[in-house]
Amino acid sequence: MASGSGSGSGSGSERWSEGLETEAAMAMETTDVELLKRAWRNEKAAPEILQFEAALVLRAREQIQLLEETLEEFTENGVDDLVVSLYQMDLDRTLFLLRSYLRIRLQKIEKYMIHISKTNLWNRLSEQEQRFAKRCTDIMEKHLEQSVLSRLPYGYQSILKQSISSEEDDMVPEPQLDTFVFCKTKSAVGAFQLDDTGDEIVDLVADDLYVLRYKSIKGLVEGGRIDLV
Repeated sequence: MASGSGSGSGSGSERWSEGLETEAAMAMETTDVELLKRAWRNEKAAPEILQFEAALVLRAREQIQLLEETLEEFTENGVDDLVVSLYQMDLDRTLFLLRSYLRIRLQKIEKYMIHISKTNLWNRLSEQEQRFAKRCTDIMEKHLEQSVLSRLPYGYQSILKQSISSEEDDMVPEPQLDTFVFCKTKSAVGAFQLDDTGDEIVDLVADDLYVLRYKSIKGLVEGGRIDLV
């Protein structure tokens, strides 16, 4: 009896431990999905490309692989269809957020590839994105040189400037940082100066919604104190 009782206790302890691990995994999954959703929203609303969330993307990919393996096991073992559909919904949601997040970044790279390569925005890209940006730039420069620039008069053959007299790279599109964006504070920021002169000051309270110029709050976005919506 003592042996049987001990065995039952051990099984209960194992089940309790497995339950804690399952709850912890679900909590981590929920947290990562919410973080991925936040990164996706910020990237979608920001006019410039933001820092690549390398660790988060890696965890999301690992979670997707785990969900795919779990669904395969469920299919083989004939698990209830409702349970399978719930896991499939979770997988589809994570896949959508990850793919959309990466796609938005690629679209920004295609649009601002030269500007990104000439500024510190380059350091915000992942290694794969940097290779993509370099290939895009090389292809575009080669195409423009062969189709247009080589046929223009001297002084107008630059891919960066309208003419040799231009003081700036006026042919390079740049993100419009003065764009107004919807944003929500994650915590109280307090009195915040929106311009260099101090004429525009706003009191940013926690969990409140604002419409502000991205240029004014980009530091708060990068620091994780404000989310774009």
